[in-house]
Amino acid sequence: MFIVVYCTIPKDDAKTLANLLVKNSLAACVNIIDEVNSVFLWQGEIKEEKESLLIIKTKQDVFKQLEIFITKNHPYDVPEIIALPIVNANLDYLNWLDDSVKE
Repeated sequence: MFIVVYCTIPKDDAKTLANLLVKNSLAACVNIIDEVNSVFLWQGEIKEEKESLLIIKTKQDVFKQLEIFITKNHPYDVPEIIALPIVNANLDYLNWLDDSVKE
């Protein structure tokens, strides 16, 4: 099964983490949306931050490795790591994704 993983990160760290994920074959592709405005509850306070959003295309079989890797290489204590299944996609794209991600 193929998945898309969302991960927010400070803008200054986005390219580094995206490159590491692809370099280590944990993702076939990572899109970086440069600026999202996040409003969230952290330690009892409402916070607002400008972050980048990583959209990571990968396989379900490597999710645990991906999660551990992001957690170790992410500046937040509790990084957002949310996986969604890819229900339908271009078959050629899925074949490329399959070839690009190690298991």
